[in-house]
Amino acid sequence: MFLWSLLHGKTKTNAQRIVQGIASCTDCPCLGQARAGLLVLVLAIFCFVCKELLGLLGLEGCCWNHAYREGNRIELNTTYLEKPCQTGYCIILFHNTTERGQVDISDLALLYYSQMLTRNIQPNAFTFSCILKSCPLKPGIALHSQTIKFGLDKDLYVRTCLVDVYSRGADVLSAKKLFDTMSKRNLVSLTAMLSCYTKHGDVAAARVLFDEMQEKDVVCWNVMIDGYAQHGLPNEALVLFRRMLATRVRPNQITVVAVLSACGQIGALESGRWVHSYIENIGIEVNIQVATALIDMYSKCGSLEDARLVFDMVNEKDVVAWNSMIVGYALHGFSKDALQLFNEMCRIGLRPTNITFIGILNGCAHAGLVNEGWRFFNSMQNEYAIEPKIEHYGCMVNLLGRAGQVEEAYELVRNMKIEPDSVLWGTLLSACTLHGNIVLGEQIADFLVSQNLANSGTYILLSNIYAAKGNWDGVARVRTLMKESRVQKEPGCSSIEMNNKIHEFLAGDLKHPKSKEIYMKLEEMNGWLRAQGYTPQTDIVLHDIGEAQKEQSLEVHSEKLAIAFGLINYW
Repeated sequence: MFLWSLLHGKTKTNAQRIVQGIASCTDCPCLGQARAGLLVLVLAIFCFVCKELLGLLGLEGCCWNHAYREGNRIELNTTYLEKPCQTGYCIILFHNTTERGQVDISDLALLYYSQMLTRNIQPNAFTFSCILKSCPLKPGIALHSQTIKFGLDKDLYVRTCLVDVYSRGADVLSAKKLFDTMSKRNLVSLTAMLSCYTKHGDVAAARVLFDEMQEKDVVCWNVMIDGYAQHGLPNEALVLFRRMLATRVRPNQITVVAVLSACGQIGALESGRWVHSYIENIGIEVNIQVATALIDMYSKCGSLEDARLVFDMVNEKDVVAWNSMIVGYALHGFSKDALQLFNEMCRIGLRPTNITFIGILNGCAHAGLVNEGWRFFNSMQNEYAIEPKIEHYGCMVNLLGRAGQVEEAYELVRNMKIEPDSVLWGTLLSACTLHGNIVLGEQIADFLVSQNLANSGTYILLSNIYAAKGNWDGVARVRTLMKESRVQKEPGCSSIEMNNKIHEFLAGDLKHPKSKEIYMKLEEMNGWLRAQGYTPQTDIVLHDIGEAQKEQSLEVHSEKLAIAFGLINYW
């Protein structure tokens, strides 16, 4: 009752007494009503009380609904509404908790803004900077015009928020136009534009802007490092991370998550282990995101023991952590472990996601578990209401193709509810190559060419089918098609990490400084293989040449060169 009297103005008080009153509440109804009343009646005056409240009470979504009902039921004190700055505090509070509430908070913020206008309360820069914070693009454009109307579009904070609105809506040109016409910029506005570039894949423009920045905080470094990691440039991400350390900027959890992702992409196990050690040494808290990144990195680098150690150390595992470990096991053919982990996850009550089923179906493919694969695939919709995506169909095609059920895989692709992409067709074409199904392979290749879905891989796989059957006329025909279509075969590349450095090799590569030693070790390796009865699979060589020449072309494969380099450094 004391707190209720505080909230409804029956007792004179200050912010500290309100916080004390909140902390004294112990039951949920009291907390819910107190929070709702405080949001509507008092937070407009005491903004820092709002922060204290959020920290103390945890914010269940139902209380936002309660607050909204209270706001409609209780007649607001007009003295608060006459102060537009205070009204802005209410708006930012709703926006900062968008993901938690059951009410659409963006719509509520816009509703309160429209009520401000109907009561002839003129918004200020703070109002717009608050309401634009998580505003979608379409209403954001309307609010942009409002900022112009009220003469606030030149305000630095408002303009920065507008840049962010256009960035979230994928309108990079509008964001850049706003950014370029800023009379002055601060670190926040620079970071907003940097995020816009990296989010939409223009890492080159992002790097130019990053290098031009005179001041950089950890957020700027994180945005640029993560931009590289997210857009297929892991080496650049690691180089930039080392530069960050050299400038003595302290990394945080977001930094190491991005760096671990980069390590996983290129299989840089030693670099990943160093980052793990660095995390422990400087005291970065290993929260669920960092732990999951470590599991993912170790799994992709092939160190499943380390991945499982991290996994077992996590007390409160979410479904993402379980997924990472399941996918890691499946990736390396430990199908039994993946299935056991899946069953354990379901047993403790966690609901599988579409990523979970990608891992499980891959595990089934590695183990040749066709019936189990079908059972899991069908259970996605029947038991978990998960609509299969293109990735799940790809896993099933891979499973059926490996098992030799190429025609069944083809029927699955033909009857898909979604349009198959070139990757899916390529997987099916690979199965035709593996099992020598020339008729179906030609049919698929002709379809891909006619639909402009063919890439270099399509032609190479078809050539493999012809070469395996000794049909050199077919191989020549495919090569002619490649020339006419101006398709260039991308050279195969293999990489290996040595002493925290990534070494890359192409087939027949002679550019490496240790090429002489590599080829000597390669000859020694080939001797070991022949002694064990290994016979090269020369039928896939796409040239009508002698067997000895075919074997020689296979002996200098990029993977073998990478392995030879690894052996001369370890032995």
